[in-house]
Amino acid sequence: MPSDSNSPAHVVKSPVVGTFYEAPQGGGEPFVTVGQRVAVGDVLGIVEAMEVMNHIEANEAGVVTARLVKDGAPVEYDEPLFTIA
Repeated sequence: MPSDSNSPAHVVKSPVVGTFYEAPQGGGEPFVTVGQRVAVGDVLGIVEAMEVMNHIEANEAGVVTARLVKDGAPVEYDEPLFTIA
């Protein structure tokens, strides 16, 4: 099937309810920034749920076009976190 250049960006969603963190440690460098190219499996952020750190990984290669939640924000199951195009 040919790709549609007007198709929307791929959305990476939270697999759990928890708290989103953009960096491995508070005040540290974020895992990714908008405009950064990522490969499948690259860590984009963390969602902490019940003291378990769940790495959020890119499941599609491309460029991060948006981070949709703020660092330290509560997130819901299936909530969009990033877009990749």
